[in-house]
Amino acid sequence: METTEPRPPTNVSANATVSGDGNEDIPSLNTMPNHSSSPETTAGPTASDPQPMDTSEPVNESQPTSKTVPQAAAASTADPAPPPPRKRRRRKKLFTDMISTSSAASGLRVLRPHPKPSTAYSYSYSETELVDEPDDGKPHILHRRRGGSGGSSSKISDLAKEVDIEALIAISVGFPVDSLTEEEIEANVVSQIGGAEQANYIVVRNHILARWRSNVSVWLTKDHALESIRAEHKALVNSAYYFLLHHGYINFGLAPAIKEMKLKPPEGAPKANVVVIGAGLSGLVAARQLIFLGFKVVVLEGRARPGGRVRTKKMRGDKDDIVAAADLGGSVLTGINGNPLGVLARQLGVPLHKVRDICPLYLPNGRTVNPDIDSRVEVSFNKLLDRVCKLRQAMLEEVRSVDVSLGTALETFRQVYRVAEDPQERMLLDWHLANLEYANASLMSKLSMSYWDQDDPYEMGGDHCFMPGGNETLIRVLAEDLPIFYNRAVDTVKYGIDGVLVHAGGQAYRGDMVLCTVPLGVLKKDVIQFVPDLPERKREAIERLGFGLLNKVAILFPYDFWGGDIDTFGHLTDDPNTRGEFFLFYSYSSVAGGPLLVALVAGDAALKFEMMSPVESVQKVLEILKSIFSPKGIAVPDPVQAVCTRWGQDRFSYGSYSYVAIGASGDDYDILAESVGDRLFFAGEATNKQYPATMHGAFLSGMREAANILRVAKRRSIVPPERSNSAALENGDIDRLFNAPDLTFGSFSVLFDPRSTDLESNAVLRIALKGEKSGTVGIYLYGLIPRKQVIELSKVAGDLDRLHMLTREFHVRLVGRKSLSNMADSLLTVIRSSRLSNLS
Repeated sequence: METTEPRPPTNVSANATVSGDGNEDIPSLNTMPNHSSSPETTAGPTASDPQPMDTSEPVNESQPTSKTVPQAAAASTADPAPPPPRKRRRRKKLFTDMISTSSAASGLRVLRPHPKPSTAYSYSYSETELVDEPDDGKPHILHRRRGGSGGSSSKISDLAKEVDIEALIAISVGFPVDSLTEEEIEANVVSQIGGAEQANYIVVRNHILARWRSNVSVWLTKDHALESIRAEHKALVNSAYYFLLHHGYINFGLAPAIKEMKLKPPEGAPKANVVVIGAGLSGLVAARQLIFLGFKVVVLEGRARPGGRVRTKKMRGDKDDIVAAADLGGSVLTGINGNPLGVLARQLGVPLHKVRDICPLYLPNGRTVNPDIDSRVEVSFNKLLDRVCKLRQAMLEEVRSVDVSLGTALETFRQVYRVAEDPQERMLLDWHLANLEYANASLMSKLSMSYWDQDDPYEMGGDHCFMPGGNETLIRVLAEDLPIFYNRAVDTVKYGIDGVLVHAGGQAYRGDMVLCTVPLGVLKKDVIQFVPDLPERKREAIERLGFGLLNKVAILFPYDFWGGDIDTFGHLTDDPNTRGEFFLFYSYSSVAGGPLLVALVAGDAALKFEMMSPVESVQKVLEILKSIFSPKGIAVPDPVQAVCTRWGQDRFSYGSYSYVAIGASGDDYDILAESVGDRLFFAGEATNKQYPATMHGAFLSGMREAANILRVAKRRSIVPPERSNSAALENGDIDRLFNAPDLTFGSFSVLFDPRSTDLESNAVLRIALKGEKSGTVGIYLYGLIPRKQVIELSKVAGDLDRLHMLTREFHVRLVGRKSLSNMADSLLTVIRSSRLSNLS
């Protein structure tokens, strides 16, 4: 992954500076850290306290969720008799909500009459009673009486509520109601899918998860988990605990106790060496988790800072009397329930600011939109989306391969049903379309009608929030104590059966595995050369998925002239071609530490914006603000400082975040996440089907791949063998083995793996290089190569042609005896042992 620092500011006047920040901005629906310390924040609403169903972070369950920002509400202090502000729902979901959790614990109850609480946890649950499976094969409940015979039915009812609460917490984190995730199935958490064991495991897993979420600042040990579950279910506790631990669902984050444990790798030799490309959110999270899991890690970052598309810039006046922290990239934590970023904020003691869902809209002349027209257009807009949903469902049932743009479908229905024919209605509809383009970082003409909102069913509930001081607060702490090499732009990644070799900044980094976390935009530009090429399936997914653009203009003013009672307001335009140009303003005064406004540029306007000078862009923003506030008698002051982003020109991202383009689907996110040859792994928001284009999606993908790397390391036994295991393999031993090779052709000799005749099994190849004059063997070179490539090599005539095929086509690395990989050494040991056993 690569990065550059922003361009220096361009002086506009003696009083204000404007800069074009061309390399940081991913306003995904999540955002990330900043580089400045958190400034003081003004008073404002904070996210509400935890609800009973989620003990993880401060949230409010009352607000619907969506990928888009709050819809407009008609409100204006300029009107003589303004109507009361109207809260409006976010973009309507086109999929049904998740199933009710009432069945999550069907047949399961929890009995916890106050066991001895640990000093770290005051979780007042008692011992967990799980399903027993009697001879008739039907699960029933084992209840333990704690004395007395009355009140059992009410106790069972209370216990059922506890189980349901824990199930709701698990659902908020992303677990299904009554089934296992694919990760759990791969991890073999139960011996049999379905039945009583699985049902009990789910209850135990939910309980452990809920228990840690009740106190995220303390490390939850397995003994803590066992305190409230009967001893006979210890195996289920072991299974659930280690799954949650290794996959980053518990004991993660930035609390001192958590950080101390995470950076303490287990004793003994490291499991393997992993090179992480990119110090964005997914790379940082993966690196921390891998170190905890016992891997040796190095992080290569092209920029001179961590965070990637999450960047917070400290803005200030000439005399440093006015200061604010501006998130130029990811800025909004979208849906705080279950969100791991909410956990991080809670651990750091940062009070999140709920983004208030009052968003007045203003016409080009500065007047407030008529509330009746506003309401009518919103209803019509959602009906258009409903009709598109029904159309695509019919199309998918009949012809699955057909897809058109969402923009084409909406415009067709708009014309058929004669929606928004009035000029003001059309401006309002265009604003909603711009809002949708913002949510997806793409033009409506490029969005897939069939799958553009495929992630809606997984959206996290709760409030959308700002982080005071900017999201770099998280990045800065996540990057602490990690072995990060900055200004290391990766240009080549070589991978094969004997490991990986990553070239960056003129240096080579060798490892057992590599985790690539660069943005999809970088993969699309072929900035990094993969040797061998990525599989065709992955290359096609990279091409099909879209990577869009969103830009911002951040302006610091000498004072807040727009009022502190709202967090957003919108502006309409009568030109459909510029509907996304400064269509939405975010007020950061309550969280940035100073009077800061951020104007968004979405859709086609975001592309044209990058060709516009920063001075021209800021002047346009000021004209819009004056058209809104001057008629109210409010003067718009000259800005103190302004910054314009240019994320499309940033060579370390080439855009903002991913979207489902025409012809793509959610499956392409999964394909992008697939590892290659158990050596090359991928993480980042564009590898997360459930939470793409979000900061928490990037976070979760990093955790996912750390667990995946651990699973592969265990399966392939990549653990470096003790040197004593191969010490007995002296040069003479190897010479004796190659005196009786399994195959020889020209100067090439081959020893096959005696345990398998599979064409994918490995073989050790030796090449005898002879001196030019003496004709005697001067040196031997070795390499690890699959059996099928040996067969292909043997069919080539001439050693020079064989060498060309070996190095240029097969990309086999030839080394001397002492540089043989651990895997090759292990194979030679196996071959020798096999031959010795045959002799005996």
